[in-house]
Amino acid sequence: MKLPWLHSLFARLMLILIVGIMIVLAVSFTLFVGERERLGRAALFESVAQEIATKVEVLDRLSTAEREQWIDQLGRRRLRLALRQPSEPLRPLPDGHPLPAALRAAMPERTSAAYAHERPGMKHPIIIAVVHLADGTPLQVRLPGIPPGPHLRNPEPARLFAALAALIGGVGLLTWFAVRLATRPLSRMAEAARALGEDPERAPMDIRGPTEVSQAAQAFNQMQQRMREHVSERTRILAAISHDLQTPITRLRLRAELLDDEPLRTRVQADLDSMQALIKEGLVYARSLDDAAPAQAVDVDSLLEALREDALDMGWKISLSGSVGVPVLARPTAVRRALWNLIENGAKFGGAVEIQVSSTPQMIEIRIRDHGPGLPESELEKVFEPFYRLETSRNRDTGGTGLGLAIARNLLRRQQGQVHLHNHPAGGLEAVVVLPRKPGSSAA
Repeated sequence: MKLPWLHSLFARLMLILIVGIMIVLAVSFTLFVGERERLGRAALFESVAQEIATKVEVLDRLSTAEREQWIDQLGRRRLRLALRQPSEPLRPLPDGHPLPAALRAAMPERTSAAYAHERPGMKHPIIIAVVHLADGTPLQVRLPGIPPGPHLRNPEPARLFAALAALIGGVGLLTWFAVRLATRPLSRMAEAARALGEDPERAPMDIRGPTEVSQAAQAFNQMQQRMREHVSERTRILAAISHDLQTPITRLRLRAELLDDEPLRTRVQADLDSMQALIKEGLVYARSLDDAAPAQAVDVDSLLEALREDALDMGWKISLSGSVGVPVLARPTAVRRALWNLIENGAKFGGAVEIQVSSTPQMIEIRIRDHGPGLPESELEKVFEPFYRLETSRNRDTGGTGLGLAIARNLLRRQQGQVHLHNHPAGGLEAVVVLPRKPGSSAA
């Protein structure tokens, strides 16, 4: 099962680093506890061996009679001393026990051994060390309060977990900053790519940063420059073609006037009108991709009222409700052309047109609804494609050139706006236009 929050690179890097750090901390903690116990036992038995060595040195300087008098005094602390060999059954301490090694290190010139004495009813055996004095007398040293494997008190769980939580939290915070710093250039590039689709004339990306980020930003800026040049070149080519075609179309019109056959002359003139309209619309579509006019304050309420009056003058049924109230920063010619194309499309295919306006602090919304048959769901996006028309008859009176909606969407997107179509629940097709109040804030 894929987790939706793991789709971003930021989340994946955070998960990898946090899990990796937690595993390292767990292994380190396990090793620390084991090493702590080993070092603690070694330190304990080293101190015991040093204490035994000190007492052996003292006993070496005493006579036999004095040893008997002082033996109990010297063993009053944690050691019990006796000047004889042990009589109990003993077993040598296992290999690796720290006491024999500590005795050899503290008294390398003396013979020493360490044993364990098992006693019924006792939790652990007693450790017994045997060291020979300088005259060969055996010294028996008992350690009744020290088990063979001394228990070291583990830290309190609450304090341990608090320390681990603080460590993980600190490392997690540093990881968050590091991952965010590493992925921020990718986020900037993704945002620049989205903005480029809406406005090829946007400012180039900032190329400051690490070498890889700087190189990627430079490549992105070069791509943006080439796209601008390509769009401008295409617009110039279409403008030149449109201009050059005007002359032969004009000559054809003059020659059509010389035709004696009235029906034929009418059909030729209609074909020439269609050709000229198609050339004109194609040029408008190309320019809609390269519209770099500056944004200015647009009174949307007055603009819609003017469009309504123009539509009424053409005999269309149209109504307008709602208002924006304040001007909006936009390109007035582009907004007017886009809205007119949508109104014309609704009047042509849906009869009566209703325009409803609403606004929020961030954007304005214009709904243009007709009362026609609507569109199949599969066609709602296709109609925005250039030269796409639903009518198979190719009738220019109703089908048009297939560029009106494509031009409207291009003009709106160039100013961070958007338009989409849906079938109204009460019937008809509704176009929803969304424009940001300020340029640069993309509309959803």
